[in-house]
Amino acid sequence: MGKPDQLIYGPHALIESIRAGVDITKVMAIRGSFGQLLDDAIRTCREAGIPVQFVPRERFDFIREKNHQGICGFISPISYHQLDQLIPQLFEAGKDPFLLVLDRVTDVRNLGAIARTAYCAGVDAIVIPKTDAAPVNEDAIKTSAGALLKIPVCREAHLKTTMEYLNQSGFSTIACTEKAKDRLSQTDMSGPIAIVMGNEESGISPELLKRCTYLAKIPMDFGVSSLNVSVAAGIAMYEALEQRRPSRTLEE
Repeated sequence: MGKPDQLIYGPHALIESIRAGVDITKVMAIRGSFGQLLDDAIRTCREAGIPVQFVPRERFDFIREKNHQGICGFISPISYHQLDQLIPQLFEAGKDPFLLVLDRVTDVRNLGAIARTAYCAGVDAIVIPKTDAAPVNEDAIKTSAGALLKIPVCREAHLKTTMEYLNQSGFSTIACTEKAKDRLSQTDMSGPIAIVMGNEESGISPELLKRCTYLAKIPMDFGVSSLNVSVAAGIAMYEALEQRRPSRTLEE
């Protein structure tokens, strides 16, 4: 649960905050509450792609002294970056951008652990979807050891469109999936790349898989069928880091 100073209380304040561009990760509303202003707030949230969770009245006990009128919004502890602005900046700085795309990774501890490794591995930005994703909250930041406060995070409305944009921008988009024939070590990770990791249960969605330029797998030769997504992401990022060392080639 967020701290009181990280929340926006009441439908009017929520609507105005969304219109002002405040980053809100999710909204909580009391189940069964009604009223025109409340309905307007919920509609505004949905139009902005902000998830709305309906909960029992007891869930609002932690802010019972506030005039919440049955609804509150959770302010993001970070400022999100715009991918279409960040990519040109990275190219202009002379970089071959190294991105990590997380498709519906929903566990905040996984998100935090992945971000911690990404920061250490030199990833330039993490891309997450606006919905169906773990919130960047206090728990995620704590698990990341503060990395989520340092590495740019881009929150995109539609990852399918994001993948198409990356492909058109000269990126190799590499899906880390057990459905692949080639191993990560056989995949060229030089140049601009975006490694794609999938949901904890279902992996990368078919819509994203078919938009990736390469599919690559982590070899599982000793009886384990799958890895935790944060572990798999770490292996993939450090394979990329190794390949991207100066003068390193796949033939070495």
